[in-house]
Amino acid sequence: MATTITDGPIVRRRRGALGLLAWLCGTVFFLPVAWMVLTSLHRESDAATNPPSLGAPLTLQGYKEFFGASTGVSPWPPLINSFSASLMSTLLVLVLAIPAAYALSIKPVRKWSDAMFFFLSTKMLPVVAGLLPIYLIAQNSGMLDNVALLVVLYTSMNLPIAVWMMRSFLAEVPVEILEAASIDGAGLPTVLVRIVAPVVAPGIAATSLICFIFSWNELLFARVLTGVVAGTAPVFLTGFVTSQGLFLAKVCAAAVCISLPVLIAGFAAQDKLVQGLSLGAVK
Repeated sequence: MATTITDGPIVRRRRGALGLLAWLCGTVFFLPVAWMVLTSLHRESDAATNPPSLGAPLTLQGYKEFFGASTGVSPWPPLINSFSASLMSTLLVLVLAIPAAYALSIKPVRKWSDAMFFFLSTKMLPVVAGLLPIYLIAQNSGMLDNVALLVVLYTSMNLPIAVWMMRSFLAEVPVEILEAASIDGAGLPTVLVRIVAPVVAPGIAATSLICFIFSWNELLFARVLTGVVAGTAPVFLTGFVTSQGLFLAKVCAAAVCISLPVLIAGFAAQDKLVQGLSLGAVK
């Protein structure tokens, strides 16, 4: 005779506590963002109070200042520079990382773990330690204030992370599919494009979004190696921080506007992102 096992009161209380904890953690992470958005809608005098006044009148003056209402400086060139550098570097990272991860997972080389550690070790050097050599190389090669230089730098910075991520995703690809493709005479480019890529599409989406975010938010190299022509959105954002006058509302408004492209991309790819981040977690 079949019996039905129901959750006892202890299990229900535990689930309720976990749900409450999840909501609490979500609220803690959301509060700074909500505070930033609210501050961006205040006047500078209201935003500068400590703590900021929640009941202060709302205004769009901070957003008007971001779009150059009083200075006439447009934010679109820095935004376009950031988008171009982030998108092109992300595409280059995928082109380089997928074959490398394929070689380290599906067709593993000898001592592949040493190769993976080498990729990871390149992230152990502090970024500021390589700033001066890179600056001198860019200066001598005439690449200062050039978006192409940022593309190369962002690609090299994100490539180790992408190889690590893509290897865990490609390890989940059934070997039988690849063997069937090789029997049919498919070459490596065909296997990667028509077989591997569709199977690990969520992983590619997750890797692409993370690399895009890292490139979009990068400030140090962009601040030092660019000027008027190739300045990026984070560099443009720092221009609102001045030693004279109030600037908090303008900075918050600029931060909201600059964060929107990444947020939109994240929401648009959230299904693929969740699938990709959990694809290589369980074998």
